[in-house]
Amino acid sequence: MPASSPELENDLQALIVKSCNIEFDLPDDLTHDEPLIGPESPYGLDSLDAVEIIVAVQRRYKVRIGADENNREALRSVKALAAYVRQLQAAQA
Repeated sequence: MPASSPELENDLQALIVKSCNIEFDLPDDLTHDEPLIGPESPYGLDSLDAVEIIVAVQRRYKVRIGADENNREALRSVKALAAYVRQLQAAQA
């Protein structure tokens, strides 16, 4: 599994595009710090998409994401999600 920056971020972004069926081209200047969910999100994702993202990440990276405040913060951006996945993987090692 990709673990070093920005491989994990790129992999997560591709996973999000696929699992949430994003059918439009993302902006060329999109950064991994952009909001992932909500009205400011360039991805156009909402809270229902958050569930899809969590399921896809759990399957791909074999981590368990529960329903707490840390998870909400983890879905703030691709960069935040990558940091959270790395933290969960390190805790499992």
